[in-house]
Order: sequence, then structure tokens, then C-alpha cells
Amino acid sequence: MPLFRYEAVRRYHWVTDEEFAEILAFGNSLPGPIATKMAAYLGYRQKGITGAVVAVLAHILPTCVAMVLLVSALSALRQSKFVAGMIEAVSPVIVAMLAVMAYEFAEKARKGLGLPLAALFCAVALVLLVVVQLNTGIVVILFLGYGAVHMRIVRYVKDAKRDKGGSA
Repeated sequence: MPLFRYEAVRRYHWVTDEEFAEILAFGNSLPGPIATKMAAYLGYRQKGITGAVVAVLAHILPTCVAMVLLVSALSALRQSKFVAGMIEAVSPVIVAMLAVMAYEFAEKARKGLGLPLAALFCAVALVLLVVVQLNTGIVVILFLGYGAVHMRIVRYVKDAKRDKGGSA
């Protein structure tokens, strides 16, 4: 996702950071790989159905070919200590990438909601996931629902202030 975010937000300016966060949150609530859903959405947004199909194929086909070749190579080199070490070395990189993305989303939540509300939502999510052991998808749907209501309230308040300021 950090690569998707860089390309879509910073390099090509297809979406804003806020839109990307919303797309990511919505995509996470749906079943299936998030990167494929993100590619489909961005392709659709740029070129309609054709763009979505091309984006998904461009995303999936190289990975499929690479996986077939990699699995074949790993099967042949299954007993190699070098290959086992390479596989172990990838895990910290993945953890670091996810940590950076989580930090950036937490920063956006803090900026958008303020520190107390962002901390409260983080604590609520932690309790729901760890203590209550609620399914991750359900937690995401709950927060998406709150986000939709929150966005409407914020929009309503901004519109009311603008109307009040314009008519005074």
C-alpha cells in the first residue's frame, strides 16, 4: 500500500491523501486482496471499465507469472539454508512497511479528529479486536459507518457556517 499511495497520491495525483485513506478503508472492508481492489478502483477512475480491467490484469499477471517461477525455484532449492535465510529476511521489511503506513494513518486521524478522539478510537478498536475478539471486518464496517456519519456532520456544520457567514 505505501507504493500504491506514493504512485496514486504523490507521483500521478490521481487522488488526494484523504481520498486514498477512504478508498483503502472501504477496500479493506470488502473480501479479497486490497491491492487488486485498489488497482481496479484507480483504473476505473482514470479510464472507466477498460481502465479497471487493464489495471487488474497489469497488477495480477506479472505476480502470477513470478509466483509460478518462484515456487518452482523454491521447490528445487527447498533444502538450501541460503533460501531459508532470504525468506526470513523479508518478514522485517513487511513489518516496517506496515508500521510506516499505520503511523501515517494515525497522524492523519490525529490531524483530522484531534488527539483525544483519535486516541479514543484507537483504544476502542484495540478493545474490540483484542478483548472482545470481534472480527476485523466488522470493526472496519463499524468505523466506516461512523466515518460516513462524521463526514456528513462535518459537511453540515461547514455548510451552515458558510451560509451564516455569507448571509450576515
